Amino acid sequence: MKKVSKEEALAAVRTLLEWIGEDPNREGLIETPDRVIKSYEEFFSGYKQNPKEVLDKTFKEIDGYKEMVLLEAIEFSSHCEHHMVPFIGKAHIAYIPDGKVVGISKIARLVDVYAKRLQVQERMTTQIAESIYSILAPKGVAVLVEAKHQCMTMRGANKKSANMITSEFLGAFANNQQLKQEFLNSLSRGK
Repeated sequence: MKKVSKEEALAAVRTLLEWIGEDPNREGLIETPDRVIKSYEEFFSGYKQNPKEVLDKTFKEIDGYKEMVLLEAIEFSSHCEHHMVPFIGKAHIAYIPDGKVVGISKIARLVDVYAKRLQVQERMTTQIAESIYSILAPKGVAVLVEAKHQCMTMRGANKKSANMITSEFLGAFANNQQLKQEFLNSLSRGK
């Protein structure tokens, strides 16, 4: 794929401004193309991050801890790949360690690796779970993501209160209904 230059990206934003009926040379819009490009660099910074590097440092001195580790209500914002508008929500992630744990900030950062890309929520949920499962090699992983999609709330169907929930259960969470229920029940206490 050809690398697009910053100048080409700035011109594209100017073209979109003209397309909607604006004058990109009016005072309030002169710096808008540059601001848009800078915001896109932040919005889509996940493309420059590697999940393995994020989860690379682990800790083995856990005195045999083998119960669920749960990090709840990890806020994120992403962009729908179909309309390029935001969806904003929270991810709830649990895993059963198998001799090692990872710092909790790394789990939150992993969410952003995938959220900071053009996404569909279903794929993002699976990517988070599969990364933890393959990189940390825990006994099980549970991920539940809930979000409001502006492509649903601001346009199209215009359903302001619609909230989408997706989940992925791997290993022990997929095979043990009681463990899956423990994860889900833990979330209800945090609301």
